[in-house]
Amino acid sequence: MTAAVEFYWRPGCPFCMALRRGLRRKGIPVAEVNIWENPEAAARVRSAASGNETVPTVFVGDHALVNPSVAQVTSLLRSVAPELLEQADSAPTRRRLWPFR
Repeated sequence: MTAAVEFYWRPGCPFCMALRRGLRRKGIPVAEVNIWENPEAAARVRSAASGNETVPTVFVGDHALVNPSVAQVTSLLRSVAPELLEQADSAPTRRRLWPFR
């Protein structure tokens, strides 16, 4: 059983920010790992991304997605870790009223 989606990111990455926002909106549990602070994480990303440090990279168990959409992550969860989607479905939804926090 997978406890959370492993979300590998780096500061300043707009693609990471967009994916993070989408996963949070869906309530999907995520364990975030900054590849600039963790050399082992950077190596894991390189192993999934043809030697590049392409982020965001998401792992669900042994399955990796490089620069995925929220729909791709959801599809992977449906097939390999449906319990994470069940957690997301039961999580309270948060609504943000822009520009308020």
